[in-house]
Amino acid sequence: MSTSDRRRGARPNQMQDIPRPDLGPLPLPEVLDSHTHLWKRTIIPQPWIDLETMSAIDRDFWVGDLQHLQERRGIRGSLVVQSANSLVETSELLAAADGSVIRGVIGWVDLEDNVSAQLESLRRGRGGHLLVGIRHLVHQDPDPHWLCRDTVATGLDQLSAAGLPFDLVVRADQLADTVQVASSHPHVTFVLDHLGRPPITSNELGRWAKSLESLANLPNVVAKVSGLTVEAAPGRWSTEDLRPIVELALKLFGTGRLMFGSDWPVVELAGGIDNWIAVVRALVPDPDHALFFAGNAVSTYGLGRGDA
Repeated sequence: MSTSDRRRGARPNQMQDIPRPDLGPLPLPEVLDSHTHLWKRTIIPQPWIDLETMSAIDRDFWVGDLQHLQERRGIRGSLVVQSANSLVETSELLAAADGSVIRGVIGWVDLEDNVSAQLESLRRGRGGHLLVGIRHLVHQDPDPHWLCRDTVATGLDQLSAAGLPFDLVVRADQLADTVQVASSHPHVTFVLDHLGRPPITSNELGRWAKSLESLANLPNVVAKVSGLTVEAAPGRWSTEDLRPIVELALKLFGTGRLMFGSDWPVVELAGGIDNWIAVVRALVPDPDHALFFAGNAVSTYGLGRGDA
């Protein structure tokens, strides 16, 4: 999510070439959504939500909403990802996590402070055992090269010692920094959100594709196929617009290092979750669905260890 781009004025449910199908529960052994968001704006404001162009998500979304979505779509658990650089938000999300509807939380700590102490404090709190990863809103940071700071490098080393992956939410123009940082921290697992936000509407995918290949060459990097419809032209994207993006990711990472993410509820700004599920199911080969829709998230975030 980005404060500056306002999601390009996207409005919900304006798809032209994909109907809103009644998919029914997904016919898969398990679907674990690796990328969802929840917020209560009285606790943590979400100033990036534009009242005029983002009315579909101009409200609070909390555990009951997520549970209803899961029941309707046949999703058997979600990972909730921070949407603010805030320890308060992370604590609230952990307190709401139950290990079932919310299988884990990808939260925030200040990587330039004492990371070990912050993690210890979060883990002592309610739901602390469900902290499965860390993320910083790199794409919104005033310093476009925040990732390359020496103080951040120290924090990443402490994440490695704690066994926590680091989710990377970056703009396409920040991918070169991402390659540099991931290569210099081989013991940290990096998870690239939204495939690095490819500039789908600009037709300038060459530099993004080259950086994605560099990242895929690093064995400590995995990626989420998520958020792509929001990067596309709102109301005008088609499956064919997204096909080369997803197929390149499949070629570079293989299905063993890609995972499904809905980016709900933000996805409701660009066609909705039903359309997104339909597209992903069409583009990812059926034999790979078990890994893609659940297995890779389980292994990446350590959900099979009994602590999440």
